[in-house]
Order: sequence, then C-alpha cells, then structure tokens
Amino acid sequence: MGILSRTSYVIRSKINAILNRSEDPGETLDYSYEKMRDELQQVKQGIADLTTQKKRLEIQKRRLEENVERHNEQAREAVNQDRDDLARQALEKKQSKMNQIEDLETQIANLQETQDSLVDKKNQLQNRIEEFRTKKETMKARYDAAEASTRVSEAMSGVGDEMADVGRALERAEDRTDEMEARSAAMDELADTGAFDDALSDKDSIDRELESGRSSREVDTELETLKADMGKGSPPETESDDGETADVESSDVDVADEDVEAELEELRNEDDA
Repeated sequence: MGILSRTSYVIRSKINAILNRSEDPGETLDYSYEKMRDELQQVKQGIADLTTQKKRLEIQKRRLEENVERHNEQAREAVNQDRDDLARQALEKKQSKMNQIEDLETQIANLQETQDSLVDKKNQLQNRIEEFRTKKETMKARYDAAEASTRVSEAMSGVGDEMADVGRALERAEDRTDEMEARSAAMDELADTGAFDDALSDKDSIDRELESGRSSREVDTELETLKADMGKGSPPETESDDGETADVESSDVDVADEDVEAELEELRNEDDA
C-alpha cells in the first residue's frame, strides 16, 4: 500500500470514527424512513403520470372509434346515392382510423401492464416502509432505554464525563477552601504576634526596646508622683538642729508602707481590668 493510499485510508478511518461518535441512531433511522417515504412518493407520482398518459390514449381511441362509426354512415349513405367513389373514400378513412385504434390499443395495453407492475412494486415498497417504521420505533425505544440506563449507571459509578467534571470541580473547590482556611489562620497568627504593626512601622527592634524602656520609666515616675501627692510616698527625712537627719517613728513608717502597697495593688487591678 502506497503512502497516498495509506494516508487516504487513515483519513477515512478517522472521519468514520468521528461520524460514529457523533451519529444519533434515532436521527439516522428517521432520516432513512423519510428517504423511503420520498421514494414511495416518487413511485406514486410515476404511476399517476403513467395513468394520465393511458387515459389520453383511451380518449384518443374513443374519438377514433366515433370517426369509424361516422365513416360507416357516410359509406352507407354514399351507396344509397349510388356514389361508390364516396363510399370507397369513407371506407378507406374508416380503415385508417381502425389501424390507429389498433396501435392505440397496443400502447394502452402496454401502459396498463407497466401500471400494474408499478402498482405491485408500490404496494411492496409501502409494506416495506411500514415494516421499517415499526422496526425503527422499536429500535429507537431500545436505544433510548439503553442510553438512559447507561447514564444512570455512569452517574451512580461516577465514571461519566459530566460526573468526572463534577468530581474535579469538587476537588478544586476543596483545595481552594483548604488554601483559604490556611491563609486565614496565618493572617490571624501574624496579627496576634504584631507582625502587621511591625510591617507598617518604620522603627527597628532597638527603637521599640528603647521606647518600651522609656514608657516604663515614665510610668514609674508618674507612680511616684501620684504617691507623693496622696501622702503615701517614701518616709520623709528630717534634719535635727545639729544638721543630722532624724528618722520618723517606726510605727508611722509601717502604716505608710501598708497604705502604699494597698494603693499600688488597686492601681494594678485597674490596669489589669
């Protein structure tokens, strides 16, 4: 087999495979049925045309027969008038018309025979079409049932093209959902650690440590000032006449320490709240 022959064979094979996959048996059967009906209609039209031609010949035959009868009367009348010459002419015309009638009868007989044959073939074709129609409807019903059963089986097993697409779509949705959930959890974790604040700030870690120390010292200073304003600060030192410092009585110092601790505990509780 040459290259061109092989190429042609492969192309025809692929085209045939494509047609087989795209062919709908129901549509094919319906199309075949319509083609057969068209053929039957053509046969009926042929029979009608043939019958028309036969009728025309029969009409022409009747007219010739009428002429034959008229020529007979002409010949009789000519004989009565002793006009043999006219009688002969009438009889000659009669003979000519009879010959034409004979030819017409032969043609009519042939047409009748052809018509009878076509009618028989038409009846046979019509019977075949009716049988084909019954088989067609039966085959279509079987095909539809088989197709429905196949679709149900594919849907239940999940091997059909549509179900496979649904399965892939579900897998993609699950993967996307997992990705979004993981991303959301990561964002929450970064927010809790302050990573977003750090990312939005121009300060580095040293600046933040120093600022935290300054804030702590400012709080301590403000706390001491508050204690001093409320008279709950450290025990004041007094100087004696000779310039030496004298301590406040120990009992007063103990009371002041207890009050400071209580106030400090209240402040801590307020800050925690």
